[in-house]
Amino acid sequence: MDFDYTEEQQLLEDSVSKFLEKNYTFEQRRQIVASRVGYSPTAWEGLANLGLLGLPIPQDRDGFGGGGVETMIVMEAFGRHLVVEPYLGTVVMAASCIATAGTDEQKQYLLPPIMEGRMRFACAFTEGGGRYDLDHVETTARMDDGQWVINGAKSVVMHGAVADLLIVSARTSGAVTDRNGISLFFVHPAEEGVSGREYPTYDGNRAAEIGFENVRVSGDSLIGAADRGLPLLELIVDRAIAALCAEAVGCMKVLNDTTLEYLKTRQQFGVPIGRFQVLQHRMVDMVMQYEQAKSMALLAAVKVDDADPVERRKAVSAAKELIGRAGRHISQQAIQLHGGMGMTDELNVGHYVKRLTAIDTLFGDADHHLDRFAQAESAQPLNVAAFERPRSKWRKI
Repeated sequence: MDFDYTEEQQLLEDSVSKFLEKNYTFEQRRQIVASRVGYSPTAWEGLANLGLLGLPIPQDRDGFGGGGVETMIVMEAFGRHLVVEPYLGTVVMAASCIATAGTDEQKQYLLPPIMEGRMRFACAFTEGGGRYDLDHVETTARMDDGQWVINGAKSVVMHGAVADLLIVSARTSGAVTDRNGISLFFVHPAEEGVSGREYPTYDGNRAAEIGFENVRVSGDSLIGAADRGLPLLELIVDRAIAALCAEAVGCMKVLNDTTLEYLKTRQQFGVPIGRFQVLQHRMVDMVMQYEQAKSMALLAAVKVDDADPVERRKAVSAAKELIGRAGRHISQQAIQLHGGMGMTDELNVGHYVKRLTAIDTLFGDADHHLDRFAQAESAQPLNVAAFERPRSKWRKI
């Protein structure tokens, strides 16, 4: 099997890497993280100019038309530079959600500003009592006089405070943990009844707790068909997980390279510590873990767009489980081989370790995905035709 990138994919990798090397150094990132908004509007504009904000959007909508492998290329580069822009929520999740299940009016109204960098999204899918289960939805939505009324709360909404629009999962029928009865909605964060609290996460990103109290949104705010949102939700989250696996691989690459360079230069007893055989063995183990992780990330990237939800779920969960363990191993070894300075704020090693730790818990840790892999046969097929329905004229949300 040929694992080499195509010429177009290689050009994509080169352009992303060059842009980040120039505009996203470690010191520049430190300033971005310390800023008021927690991301760089200049970098975001640069990503738009490169066409990266339209990566999952089909070419007939003026997008890049990329799939899982192209997303992997971009996210792996983001991992090497610890990018904190709201790319995952806006592009990987929201844009692909709209492109997959949005109406023509929704696509026409929302996709162009995403590609141009004028609109950012956040996805509010997780709740305090749900842990990693997407079908645990206590937030409710009911129809009242032609509008949806939403009540509930969402937790750990990444970049929720800087989002121009939210995608919210809510229960429109059934019990709290039923797989049927879940719907997705667009909600403007400035809508009356929406409240929130922003906070920094330990990996340099920012998240928010968001509440909804009798929030009224138009009937056109519904994404797809009512009660049938879970298969779409699982597809979007699987795409996000595959992207996070690629980002983790980028983080591991930097940790390995940094640790190897340190072993070559740090001297003890008059020789580089890399001469000591036991440290060489530990370095080899780190490289092996990285290679396995990269192979699994590539498998997830290839399978994430598979029409068979069972194959998609197995590949994504297998990758997330292995990469979670590999990231933990590489992180621990990198810190130990650097000694006490490995966790200082001045050295980049600790920052990569924090990001890998956060990636391990996002959308399910290794234990969760081991169970999910075992239960993959219960995945529901995604029938795009089921989302099609008559629509009234699009109104602003």
